[in-house]
This record gives sequence, C-alpha cells and structure tokens, in this order.
Amino acid sequence: MAFENKVVIVTGASSGIGEAAAEEFSAGGARVVLVGRNEAKLSNVAKRCNDPLVIRADMSKDEDVQRIVNETVDRFGQIDILVNNAGTFANGALLSCNLMETYDYVMGVNLRAAIYLTKLAVPYIIKTKGNIVNISSVSGVITPVFPGLLAYNVSKAGLNHFTKCAATELGPLGVRVNAVSPGPVNTDFIENTGFPGPWETYKSATVLNRVSESKEIADMIILSDKAKSITGANYLTDNGMSIKR
Repeated sequence: MAFENKVVIVTGASSGIGEAAAEEFSAGGARVVLVGRNEAKLSNVAKRCNDPLVIRADMSKDEDVQRIVNETVDRFGQIDILVNNAGTFANGALLSCNLMETYDYVMGVNLRAAIYLTKLAVPYIIKTKGNIVNISSVSGVITPVFPGLLAYNVSKAGLNHFTKCAATELGPLGVRVNAVSPGPVNTDFIENTGFPGPWETYKSATVLNRVSESKEIADMIILSDKAKSITGANYLTDNGMSIKR
C-alpha cells in the first residue's frame, strides 16, 4: 500500500477536505492523526479510518498545537506527512470597526498555527524525508470577492508565500513543501464559519461552471506526496475561478 507505515497528521480533519484526505491516506495504509475541534465529527471520521489517533485541538492555542506533535510522536514515534488544512473565516473589512479583531483571529488560525505546527513537526519530518501540504485557497491569488474577505484572503496569500519560503529552506534537507489552493468546494465551511454562500452561487464565477467535491482536493493532496520532483508549488484546483473574466 502506498502509505504503509507512514504517519500523517491532518488538521481540520473533522469534515470537508480534511475528512476526505484523512480517509484516503488511511485507505492507502497510513497511520492517520485526526485533528479538529468538533469531537462528535472527529469520532465519525475515525470510524472510517484504520485505528487513527484522534486529537481534539484548537489551532488558535499554542499549547494545543504543541500537544498535536507530542501526542503523535508518543503514539507513533515519527511524522512523515503534515497536512495543514485547518482554517476559518470571519467577516471584516477596512471600514469595519472589528477589523483588527477579525484579522488577528483569522491570521492566528489560518497562518500562524500552520507555521507553528510546521516548525514543531519539521525535525521529525526531516528524519523521514517526508513532505508538507498546506491547504490554501484561490482567495490567496485573486482580489476579494467582497470587502469582508480581506483578512481571509491575506491569510491565504501569506500561506502561499510561507509555502515557498519553507520549501526553499527545507528542500536541501530532503523535505518538500507544496500548497493546494481550491476554489469553491462543497463542504460545511459556510455553516461552520459564516463564509458567504451558498456554494451554488459560486458556479458562475468559475470557467467550468462547477463546485468541487472534497475528494477532488484530497486526490491532489495525495498526488503531492507522489510528486517527488515538485516543491514550492501551488496547485490551483479552482475550476478556473482564477482565470474567469
């Protein structure tokens, strides 16, 4: 099996893209670490994975991020793949009174937590010559659809650049780092965060006139592990949203 004996951490694994990725890695023989905030949803995902490690964690808290690595190493003794998928959204524009509160919250989860978890996991990933996949968004390469996306878009643009910086630093040590940037994906992100929806309204903003399913993005995450010569790349899986005129 393609991922036999590999240990894979997937954050935001309780639903959507993270759920689909965790299930595919597990089906491929990986020992999966499921990280999320919703214990009930994590339990449901765990039922479809082979003896996973389930960690309930809030990515905005440093002590929880530290615990992810500690518990993984305690259980499995290694880390091969890190999928930084956890993300959130909060509405805030330059002219809104709560912008800085929104900005700090969104950046803390979408960017800071990914950087911190990567820092903590990297010493183990270097040992296994593994790889890191950051789940970004087409929002990181296009201008905001509406003003309230400011903090979200900036966090994803930052994640894209972090991917390149990390790939440059870690490449000589045998670790690859890539990003996957979905467009609209049919998940519960709207219900969980208040992101503007419904998803059907985004079809017309794409060249292919469609919204993706989580498994499509999971397939790209899996592919990234097999792309041995690719690092510092950003896979746009957006149905052509970034080129829509």
